[in-house]
Amino acid sequence: MLEIRNLSVSIQDKLILDNLSLGVNAGEVAAIMGPNGSGKSTLAYVIAGKPGYEVTSGEILLDGDNLLELEPNERALRGVFLAFQYPTEIPGVGAMTFLKAALNAQRRARGESDLTTPDFMRRVREAAQALKIEQEMLRRPLNVGFSGGEKKRFEVLQMALLGPRVGVLDETDSGLDIDALRIVADGVNALRDPARAFVVITHYQRLLDHIRPDVVHVMSRGRIVATGGPELALELERNGYRDYAEEAA
Repeated sequence: MLEIRNLSVSIQDKLILDNLSLGVNAGEVAAIMGPNGSGKSTLAYVIAGKPGYEVTSGEILLDGDNLLELEPNERALRGVFLAFQYPTEIPGVGAMTFLKAALNAQRRARGESDLTTPDFMRRVREAAQALKIEQEMLRRPLNVGFSGGEKKRFEVLQMALLGPRVGVLDETDSGLDIDALRIVADGVNALRDPARAFVVITHYQRLLDHIRPDVVHVMSRGRIVATGGPELALELERNGYRDYAEEAA
């Protein structure tokens, strides 16, 4: 489904991803763990098409199409969703206005008509209830005044409404207390589907206690240096990344 082949990426002539290869199957939750500076967030941004990264080699294939040939908005329309570690506040843009514009852009790309206001409101209300998002929160400008937990829940709400093919979660557990973490994780788990994949980027086992991965990959110095089952995350929690950092050297 998602296949990354021999991907090398630089920022200002500094190599960040070094000939990285990775495959994620449909229906799979793939966790990527690694120390700070290993390239995890860079991988997430390059998949989504964030500017400022120089891809010097490789491919990122989604259902056989090379995402590197597409603009970020085209990748989103193909089914790529990136949940940011630090979601951006956008004053002056209402949360509901944003959601409706995103949904209708996706529908138009599929040749479908825009949602009617009652249909749109029903979809948002049902998804928001599952994530314990109050209606008052949806009346605010996008992410403005939101707590860390509210921002992450709103991103999962976006993902629930858009129904992506692959969801990339960049350290979604950052800034969350235990209750917010459970709510966000429950929202992600509700979206697990045989036709959808997730790439979950995290430093810590605690997120994977709630979003149980099918496979765990360890990144160090821009490469995947180990792959295993959920037990690998537990090993990392006990022993840290030192052995894998040495392996990548």
